[in-house]
Amino acid sequence: MIHPIPPGTRDVLPDEMRELRRLHLALIEVFEGRGYGEVATPAIEYDEVLAQGDGRAADTAYRFFDSSGDLLALRSDMTIPIARLVATRYAGAEMPLRLCYLANAYRAVRPQRGQMREFAQAGVELIGAPAPQGTAEVIEVLAAALDAAGLDRAVIGLGDADLYRQLLAEFGVEGEARESLLSRLAAHDLVGLEAELSDLPGISDEQVATCIALSQLRGGKEVLDEARSLGGDAVERATARMGETLEELERRGASRRVQIDLGLLRDLGYYSGAILEVYDPALGHVLGGGGRYDGLMKRFGLDLPAAGFALYMERVHVAQLEEESPTGGSS
Repeated sequence: MIHPIPPGTRDVLPDEMRELRRLHLALIEVFEGRGYGEVATPAIEYDEVLAQGDGRAADTAYRFFDSSGDLLALRSDMTIPIARLVATRYAGAEMPLRLCYLANAYRAVRPQRGQMREFAQAGVELIGAPAPQGTAEVIEVLAAALDAAGLDRAVIGLGDADLYRQLLAEFGVEGEARESLLSRLAAHDLVGLEAELSDLPGISDEQVATCIALSQLRGGKEVLDEARSLGGDAVERATARMGETLEELERRGASRRVQIDLGLLRDLGYYSGAILEVYDPALGHVLGGGGRYDGLMKRFGLDLPAAGFALYMERVHVAQLEEESPTGGSS
């Protein structure tokens, strides 16, 4: 007799569980070896806490009322719960604060294109360290984690969360129109982006072309010069920030995996400045991501710079198996 489980969830059997456990231990060893202490938070949070951290994240949360009538939600990532934890437990602590975690998160998404409703994340949060040093440290730890997982082909994309917000503001695009365009960018829907931007009053063909051209720039340090040639204060500020991060990574000898990606835009609203995305050329899914969230801690009462990343464990495991296969993921 077959008893189904909800779409977007899965059972894990012993052989895979042993492999996942080895992966989990390898990553936690990397994190702790670099001074990050492991923490755990409740899977259930008050809904107002998640909404305070990021309204868009709260939109994908599983919500329910308890017997007292309080609105609760399953956490949809670990960054907001850790921000809440730091503000509550470490308000007077010496900074920077280095924390890591391995935990399940839950999102009320349609289970398509590899999206899961329940998934495991491993990651770090660096609280109280400004850019570019803090950003470079987080990327350095991420690169070490990918090394520990044996993902030699994995690339860390480096973008800037403020680039398109500020660029669209320069174009005079605000409010719902800007949010809609940012959603197009986050989904890499360039056809929809071009059509929607072209339909807005006062937007020139040159501005449309600039936005599309920027979103397709990726590569090494030379990409920053290409972006600057397109002009604009928003581009200048974003490329300056990325240039400083690259210089710090080079100083640390940690730039090998990093690729500039000006088309990168993450869908969580608390990111500011540098954003990260991890992908493997042999796979069709992003393995993880992160970035700076310098304004998030202030929402919880502590005005501190912060950055972090999370890796999706199931996807990292699949990538690991591809790396170990005789064909190396080729068809």
